[in-house]
Amino acid sequence: MTKSPLLSLPGAVPAEGPDEGVAAHYGDLFREQRALADGTGFVDLSHRGVVTVTGAQRLSWLHLLLTQHVENLPPQQATEALILSAHGHIEHALYLVDDGTTTWIHVEPGTQGELLAYLESMKFFYQVETADASEQYAVVYLPAGSIAEVPSGWAVRETPYGRDVFVPRAELESWTATAGRPIGSLALEALRIEAHRPRLGLETDHRTIPHELGWLESAVHLQKGCYRGQETVARVHNLGRPPRRLVFLHLDGSEVRLPAHGAPVRLAADGEDGRAVGFVTSSARHWELGPIALALVKRNTPEDAVLLAESTAASQETVVAP
Repeated sequence: MTKSPLLSLPGAVPAEGPDEGVAAHYGDLFREQRALADGTGFVDLSHRGVVTVTGAQRLSWLHLLLTQHVENLPPQQATEALILSAHGHIEHALYLVDDGTTTWIHVEPGTQGELLAYLESMKFFYQVETADASEQYAVVYLPAGSIAEVPSGWAVRETPYGRDVFVPRAELESWTATAGRPIGSLALEALRIEAHRPRLGLETDHRTIPHELGWLESAVHLQKGCYRGQETVARVHNLGRPPRRLVFLHLDGSEVRLPAHGAPVRLAADGEDGRAVGFVTSSARHWELGPIALALVKRNTPEDAVLLAESTAASQETVVAP
């Protein structure tokens, strides 16, 4: 686990769980969320893994392994992709950009080792080199609308949600001092949940397929084949029947405690002793919406049903249609 030097900033409270190593917040969670929504500040994501791929054949090689069409990916165009098991289950989520000579990828903390092992096993005769660059580079998130200046030559992954900047670790403290207010990971998580964006290890388990989370729209190219797990993707897409679906929950604000990851979700009509129809994947307190969550429920769960997230009443919004 990489511990960020920015944890020494005033007010920093260390995060727990998957974001251990960076700050959860700097003393004012809701004000930090508002700042992000307004396009100011930065979020330290230096605990995330950074992988680079170089070589003349890097994009054509990655194209064979990933769910996304990257063979002709233009320089500076951000995308995201998945690596699936032979049965189509999600193993890795990659957030990448190519700068014309190097493909830059960031992944969930601690997953870069397994990802690199898989990539190395698939090199064969291709002219590519992979590397774990996590000790040399840190990821920093700038929200959409941020006017923070990024030095020329740094890799930047720009999306509608903001910019992921690959910062040389030696310059992390000096550059972020010019990037505005530090904002913790909890604020970013609240906005991620609001945007219905899945996260590996939270919205996924050992049997999750892309269709269940809405990842077909952003991380899977349905017109390409020849990658591991592609048969499952095509079959489920053509049948239109993924076994589970992601929902967004508005939680009863009278409850003090948020339901934890893995908390059972039941039909409110069945009560707390009813059979679980799913589980909570992520939850947060949002500065405008109040307590919110994402959950993975069985496909046939009625879309208009009131649910119980553990013991908390919740209304649902459809993210993935049944």
